[in-house]
Amino acid sequence: MRNRGQLSLRIPQPKFRPGDIPDFSNVVVPPAGSVERPPIDANPREITSLAYSLIRVLDDDGQAVGPWNPRLDAETLRKGLRAMMLTRAYDNRMYHAQRQGKISFYIKSAGEEATSVAFALALERDDMCFPSYRQQGLLFARGYPLIDMMCQCYSNARDPNKGRQLPIMYSSREFGFFTISGNLGTQFPQAVGWAMASAYKGGEAIAAAWIGEGATAEGDFHHALNFASVYRAPVILNVVNNQWAISSFQGIAGGEESTFASRAIGHNLPGLRVDGNDFLAVYAVAAWAAERARANLGATLIELYTYRAEGHSTSDDPARYRPTDEWKAWPLGDPVDRLKRHLIALDEWSEKQHEALGEELALLVRETQREAEAIGATDGGARPPRETMFEDVFKDVPEHLRRQREQAGL
Repeated sequence: MRNRGQLSLRIPQPKFRPGDIPDFSNVVVPPAGSVERPPIDANPREITSLAYSLIRVLDDDGQAVGPWNPRLDAETLRKGLRAMMLTRAYDNRMYHAQRQGKISFYIKSAGEEATSVAFALALERDDMCFPSYRQQGLLFARGYPLIDMMCQCYSNARDPNKGRQLPIMYSSREFGFFTISGNLGTQFPQAVGWAMASAYKGGEAIAAAWIGEGATAEGDFHHALNFASVYRAPVILNVVNNQWAISSFQGIAGGEESTFASRAIGHNLPGLRVDGNDFLAVYAVAAWAAERARANLGATLIELYTYRAEGHSTSDDPARYRPTDEWKAWPLGDPVDRLKRHLIALDEWSEKQHEALGEELALLVRETQREAEAIGATDGGARPPRETMFEDVFKDVPEHLRRQREQAGL
């Protein structure tokens, strides 16, 4: 018999733990503008290198360079900057509201604002978005009422979801924002199914979905890619690789074996890996993938390479599993600051204007919060009418629910 060695199991471990000094020198960041931009009808087999590189547009001087430069006008850039700054101001205010006991739960998107705002501006207004819980920027970019977002978090009488969802799980068909699901992997197959239906009916709208890198380890991710490939569904599938799930790092989902964009290759789909903190680069790949989908060329998988600056949620303490200053060492910087510097480099913005806009948005959020809390918050105030618990689910109300409603005197 052959001599057999003892087997061992490799368990991936993050490089840094609390108390360590974070060092991201191992992260390969190619020069901005160095990645080629293929035509939208390129054969996925011929562009596999895009799944392993990193598409970047903004250089260290705030200049837009290279073939992926979308050449956006200054007004669009300022609109994007405002939406990202409003997202951040809103996040900060609602985080403190949760700490004050006014809402039960909150999730911030600090450091990831470009992954939603830039995308929203690259899509058409009637395209349907299937978000995760850090894509509130989609709603801000599309002009969704701030007061309605706050009332959803407060679960008060003006809550559009009538108190039926966790705070931050928004929903708006009118604004192309599909209901957020706590089971995040489901957003991918649902988006693919919606896109297939749109194409089957001869529609014009496409779908886009977002999940975190951790959810790529779920079966839903692979089922979605299979259907998207087989049926050439007009959908954009985004993996927001922000390095962390709730407390497990991206290596647990296979991020140390290969890039998440490379998962597209086995399904013969284009896989693009993009600097998720580069507003222009995110816009460019979104526009490329959208044009491809509208030309009936099928789906695209995009890895948005970014970093989760805050905890997973208000129920999470990241200081227990990573250095508290790790975000500051992230080599791709802050998406808000990078777009600000680009506008200043174009002579279309200034530090004074930036400061003024920050104060304007902070005031807007504070005043809206007062308006929302005047209606009600988790700790008191007006609630959705009780009878609404029996509404909006069944077209024809079942007999047992009809009886329950009568018994409740509703």
